[in-house]
Amino acid sequence: MDISNAARFLQSYNRIEAQLKLIHGARAAMNFTDLVKKCSDEDITVRRYCSELIDYGKLRNAIVHRAAGAADETVIAVPCDDVVQNIEFIEGLLCKPPRLIDAIKVKKIASVFADKPVLSAVENFREHRQKTLIVYDHGTMVGVINSYGLYSEIEMRVKAGDDLAKFFNHTLCRDILHDYDLEKYIIMSQDATVFEVFVAFEERKDLVAVIVTENGVLGEKVLSIVTPSDFPRINRFLESYNAKTF
Repeated sequence: MDISNAARFLQSYNRIEAQLKLIHGARAAMNFTDLVKKCSDEDITVRRYCSELIDYGKLRNAIVHRAAGAADETVIAVPCDDVVQNIEFIEGLLCKPPRLIDAIKVKKIASVFADKPVLSAVENFREHRQKTLIVYDHGTMVGVINSYGLYSEIEMRVKAGDDLAKFFNHTLCRDILHDYDLEKYIIMSQDATVFEVFVAFEERKDLVAVIVTENGVLGEKVLSIVTPSDFPRINRFLESYNAKTF
């Protein structure tokens, strides 16, 4: 009997089990089904493939048998090709999930220089029709201007009786940067996974966008900005990747 499929299945199963134990910090003897259920509360990929993993746990017990008193297990059944390919695919998603940057690629980012007047930010919003402008100061990212934040700034100045022409032409972009605007964003490295991004928006209902830089550090050049409007594109990537979409 050709047991190569069984060997491949068991190899992926063992790697998945090891990864689940890392996720949950589980004890060595924890039941696989219980481990999957625990991890489904902690990991979005396990949650999406929970039923398949539980089925594969049962299948694993059907594939191997250990006779009473024997030290080694014996293969007594061989899974079909589709099952083997699917568990290997789930293993890949868990142990080496697709990167966000591979799903969205590097794209042109709307930005403005800190020493430019606010009117430059307004012109950029009009030209790029994005809700966020990255503000650079001598090549370093120093903050963001959010379109809604700018509306609030304008409203405040109108109510104060300020000269709006003077505000737009002589107030610099750096002067309207606020830390609380940046708090509505998360900065992630280019190695972040697509699942980390979905989790971020799931956990933070006030999240405006995920800003992607090389190392996930404020100050670096921005490679991409991800908003919920990018979800369909990410899902198309996952479909081509043969993963379940969100």
